[in-house]
Amino acid sequence: MTKDDKDIDVQPIPTDAYKDADAALDSSANKNNEEAPTLKEVIKEQAREEEAPLSRNFTLRKILGGDILTTSTVRKQIWIFLLITFFTIIYISNRYSVQQNLIEIDKLQKELKDARYKALSSSSQLTEKSRESNVLDMLKNNQDSVLKIANQPPYIIQVPAK
Repeated sequence: MTKDDKDIDVQPIPTDAYKDADAALDSSANKNNEEAPTLKEVIKEQAREEEAPLSRNFTLRKILGGDILTTSTVRKQIWIFLLITFFTIIYISNRYSVQQNLIEIDKLQKELKDARYKALSSSSQLTEKSRESNVLDMLKNNQDSVLKIANQPPYIIQVPAK
């Protein structure tokens, strides 16, 4: 470790110190154009870039005006915001499709219930009309029918066994 590395101060720097650091950087840059910036100067520059947006007051005007989107924090996290937006859209569309399916299921259940009632009604009407007493009454009332009620009981034909 060099002496410069040991002298690093990691505590937050007040905003007034940024102006002093800028002035010091400008004066040292003018004196030594060929000399690379020291580690301390680089850290101060990074601290100013990272902490400056946090020290500003976020007002409603800045948020609605879109100024909040230019901060480095938002720019670094843009992919997370896009991912959250994507999953929100997927969630909403999934919920919508489930609701549409539930509406369709309810509609089909009503149709099924109606079909069952209709089948039960038709079955009971057929059973009622096919009773022997009803069939005999219909034959008596219908004069044009070829079918007539038998006066004699049916004959049983037996085939001799061989």
